[in-house]
Amino acid sequence: MTYKLSPSTLNLMSECPRCFWLTQHEKWKRPSGPFPSLPSGMDSILKKHFDKFMEKGLLPPELCENELCKGMKLFDDKDLLKDWRNARKGLWFEDKEGNILHGGIDNLLVKGKKFVVLDYKTRGFALKEDTAAHYQLQLDVYAFLLEKMGHEVEDYAFLLFYYPKEVLETGEVIFDTNLVKMKVNPKNAEKVFKEAIKLLEGECPKETCDWCDKV
Repeated sequence: MTYKLSPSTLNLMSECPRCFWLTQHEKWKRPSGPFPSLPSGMDSILKKHFDKFMEKGLLPPELCENELCKGMKLFDDKDLLKDWRNARKGLWFEDKEGNILHGGIDNLLVKGKKFVVLDYKTRGFALKEDTAAHYQLQLDVYAFLLEKMGHEVEDYAFLLFYYPKEVLETGEVIFDTNLVKMKVNPKNAEKVFKEAIKLLEGECPKETCDWCDKV
């Protein structure tokens, strides 16, 4: 049996190996609550927003006014970016046994000949000290996949957080932004991927969580 994994499924493994095993073996799936529509809507709007600047060869204010982005430009192959944004057919790696790791990026910056992953996040509040750390594996996976596809990648990526600041008298909601530079480790992504396959090829873990306790 082969498996098709993504950053979200690998995160589930870190939360509960048993839930992960049961889900991948189609024995049971952890119930999911209603997905908030605001982040999804913001994601779509932000991609259009960035694409407008990309077509002009410019960086949007959120980036061009930040010293961290000096000397960078937005990746401007629109067709390829469209494919890579698609989580199902975007960034893709298949090991010798046929197991797959895949993911869809939000955007890419280019510095010289290297790519810098850029991921948007929408929050209800300003960042906490550990907020960015929750997305480490996701960024590691994107860097790993890009390298496996033959591209050079910087050893860091960016998380661009948007969170509401105020509502104007005219009704417009103003968002603040926070750009966070994160070190990336493609080897960590490969390690976690291999650990996930090894776990799936074994027996179902016995330790339970609140979700799978009665399964």
